[in-house]
Amino acid sequence: MISQSEIDVHEELAGAAITPLHKILGVVITLITLFDGYDTFNPAYVIHYVIKPWGLLPSQAGLLVSSGLIGFLFGAMAHGMAADRFGRRSTLLAGLWIVNLFTVLTAVFATDFLSFCLLRFVTGLGLGILLPLGTTYINELAPQRVSNRFSLWGVTLGWSLGGVFAGLVGVFLTPQYGWQVLYYVGAASIPLTFVVHAVLPESPKFLAASGRIQELRALLSRLRPERRSAYEHASLRTAEEPANRNTIAALLTPRYRRVSLTIWLTAFLSLFAIFGLTGWIPTVMIKRGETFAASFGFGALMQATSFFGGLALAMLADRGFAGTPRLLAAWWAVGGLAVGSLVFVNGHGFNLAIVAVAGFCVIGAQHVLNNFTANSYETGFRASGVGMELGVGRVGAILGPYVIGLLQQATGGPDAVFWAIGGAAIIAAVVIGSLAVQTSVASVGMAAAE
Repeated sequence: MISQSEIDVHEELAGAAITPLHKILGVVITLITLFDGYDTFNPAYVIHYVIKPWGLLPSQAGLLVSSGLIGFLFGAMAHGMAADRFGRRSTLLAGLWIVNLFTVLTAVFATDFLSFCLLRFVTGLGLGILLPLGTTYINELAPQRVSNRFSLWGVTLGWSLGGVFAGLVGVFLTPQYGWQVLYYVGAASIPLTFVVHAVLPESPKFLAASGRIQELRALLSRLRPERRSAYEHASLRTAEEPANRNTIAALLTPRYRRVSLTIWLTAFLSLFAIFGLTGWIPTVMIKRGETFAASFGFGALMQATSFFGGLALAMLADRGFAGTPRLLAAWWAVGGLAVGSLVFVNGHGFNLAIVAVAGFCVIGAQHVLNNFTANSYETGFRASGVGMELGVGRVGAILGPYVIGLLQQATGGPDAVFWAIGGAAIIAAVVIGSLAVQTSVASVGMAAAE
């Protein structure tokens, strides 16, 4: 029980109004995740230019995308322990500098398959920090009533715009300047990093959990200026229990085990579908008879519609409509069926419509899954929870482009691609939907007991 002289930091943040500082920090995270999304998706626009000069098989070309995702896997899984121990801010800045340096090195020194994959692997270590930690940071900052929407505007908008931007650079600049221009443009993240150094504070919930009370008082006074006088003498604390030092093990305690395993399997399937599709969509659409510009534009279209799909889903989730797991299941089921329909119909208008639906549903649902994961854990191991979700998910992301390349190599056509991606999305719907079924069964049991 927290006395009147004590203030629960969690409740203070949850009940806050949206202030200018909330908006500024939201924009900063948006810009960080913009470069994350840009750098994550631009290898899809490299494949077209290097597959013949470097003498690559389709399975090897898939590794051009997967190499960065392998680095992302290790970065995402390891960053959570660093962020939960040393802080969100310093870990996020470390990830940014890794991305900055190796983006430039890729443009200059990636001259063959091996050098490109090695440089992309190390870049992926930094990328593995940015998206999950941006999600954690926003979740610990946002008022509870708008947490999903705030995350969508603060994280997903940037990531989606980054994917769109990669597509635009791929369409309009790579024909004149070569694929390397993708990475020279990506170096614009360097001045952003200096801005982040100057304006980004530590997460308020991390400050509370680590006992940095004076910094916490100052930050809360900026987030809730109307309560400044209350923070001067009150004891600031959080009602959450101290986290287990082994934050990964905490995710598998009886309290969280089922949720963690369900989230991890769902993320694996979702990211298999997303990166299998986004990594190959330009090349596959050229095979289906689309023009170069149209084929590269499909990637940008998916990223654009993914934001609106995620935003629509987030608004429904924030209102408690049907429960988040049930909504996620509906989004992935519709997206999976839409992608599967490409097996049977091929036409420019139909291709555009289905790719738009795939972005809206399949990628849009992943954005909300990230925030659902963050909301599922306590502060002390929240970063580890999101990191493990995206880390395990990145195993699926790594396999997606590679398996899609193997399927094309084996079948000689794109149909198996759409079967695999559509099937993965539908299975993801079934898996995450099991959480909704479990909740319903538990509610019925409790009502019967009463």
